[in-house]
Amino acid sequence: MENKSDAVLADPPPLNAGRRAVHETARLCLGYLVLVGVSLTVSLLAILMRPLLPRVLSRRWGRVLVAASFRSYLRLLVFMGACRFDLTALDALQAGPAVIIAPNHPSLLDAIMILSRLPNATCIMKADIVNNVFFGAGARLVGYIRNTPLRTMVQLAVADLSQGNSLLLFPEGTRTRRLPVERMQGTTSLISKFAGVPVQTIFIETDSKFLGKGWSLLWTPKMPVTYRVRLGKCFEPASDTAHFTAELEHYFHAELKRTPSSSAAVSSPLA
Repeated sequence: MENKSDAVLADPPPLNAGRRAVHETARLCLGYLVLVGVSLTVSLLAILMRPLLPRVLSRRWGRVLVAASFRSYLRLLVFMGACRFDLTALDALQAGPAVIIAPNHPSLLDAIMILSRLPNATCIMKADIVNNVFFGAGARLVGYIRNTPLRTMVQLAVADLSQGNSLLLFPEGTRTRRLPVERMQGTTSLISKFAGVPVQTIFIETDSKFLGKGWSLLWTPKMPVTYRVRLGKCFEPASDTAHFTAELEHYFHAELKRTPSSSAAVSSPLA
């Protein structure tokens, strides 16, 4: 005779393919809507904060606001069962000296993940994102740097690093199209050389191509999508920019081939 307590404790039957697809599509749409809502809220608050507060305070509080908003958004994705994250490795960089944070770039969520844990980091962003209605006001409030023109970007980045802030810069310049990593641009080594600061490599591992280069926003991934961030080697400040760029690219190739993205494992929902 079946034990009633066993029946109560038994796992629920798995969703069939049709119901799973509906649930995942609903999570996807809700995730997009919440991100738009978060971005608009931050932009509206930025518009209010910038004229009312001194520049130093508006920038500092703005970065705290951005980090808290991103962290809440990631927690929502975990709560919905859409994603799983292990970002604890980034905490080691919170109180350290100024460095250039150089991650690989598999998806659109990469900057959100890193900035959610490192509110004091300055991010170099594409100019069209800084001018975007959803992100522009917030990006300008917190002092993120446009990637064009090149000379101005380098000068602003060096000045920011000299003030003790870390700098988030994706060495590939765009999301990865050709695995394991795109050709590295020379911007990272150039800024490192002029600022005299080391380059801290970061590896973002995932089991999905979700929001990668060429991924349509209409496509629904298999959920939960997992992400794990780990720290790599910290390179001394560049002296020969061409040699440094080649060494950085070789290192990323070797590391990402050794631990392919498809093997990413996340041991906790959002550590």
